[in-house]
Amino acid sequence: MQPHPTTKHHLFDNLPRPLVVMENTWPAGTSTGWHAHPKGQLLYAIRGVMVVHTDAGSWVVTPNRALWMTTGLRHDVTMSGDVVMRTAYIDTAQVPALPAQSCVINISPLLRELLVEAARIPPHEELAGRNARLVELLLDEIRLSAALPLHLPMPQDGRLTSLCGELLARPAASLDAAAWAASIGVGERTLHRLFVRETGMTFSKWREQARLLHALQRIGNGDKVIDVALDCGYASASAFAAMFKRHFGVTPSSFYG
Repeated sequence: MQPHPTTKHHLFDNLPRPLVVMENTWPAGTSTGWHAHPKGQLLYAIRGVMVVHTDAGSWVVTPNRALWMTTGLRHDVTMSGDVVMRTAYIDTAQVPALPAQSCVINISPLLRELLVEAARIPPHEELAGRNARLVELLLDEIRLSAALPLHLPMPQDGRLTSLCGELLARPAASLDAAAWAASIGVGERTLHRLFVRETGMTFSKWREQARLLHALQRIGNGDKVIDVALDCGYASASAFAAMFKRHFGVTPSSFYG
């Protein structure tokens, strides 16, 4: 995966303003490459789906959602489909009460328009008048936005790292926990204990989350729900929809609405 040739995030890293919004477009399949920022970052795409890998785990960021990343978190963003991006760089030393942990948040119609409008403020221009009020409202909306369970924590244990790679590559695999445990040379009880210790999730919850994030990426690219459901190991679209609604409280079509 090659980094986009127009990557320009380094130009926004050390500006003195508490918040600066960058706009950019990325062709499908391009990547930012691994990097980090000295500021917090709100990563949002007006169009397209982003798959974000970090040292703290992975996220899938769909339309109407954004990823808040804490200061200094090393990450790599891969574009699934053409992506139209608005990214806010926020100096957390100047801006209090932002999320303490990286998380995906909901983007309301108001927050979306505030991000679009803030991107029109020249990055070196001092904030005053309307622009200062706009930025304050934008920050208030970020603070009020609900976090969503779109995080997939990655283990550090080498045995689980290998197993998780297989689970991600083969979301439809029907092997049970005992078979997966045997594949890395441990017992089933040890597998469950390792998963909880390394990821904070049980094996079954981690596998369901991995399938869910794979499905979000596929549906965001326009794939049919029935195809995604079968490719993720569900017997039917209705079984997948029930899992999705149990997780998010809405159907797949409503999630993207």
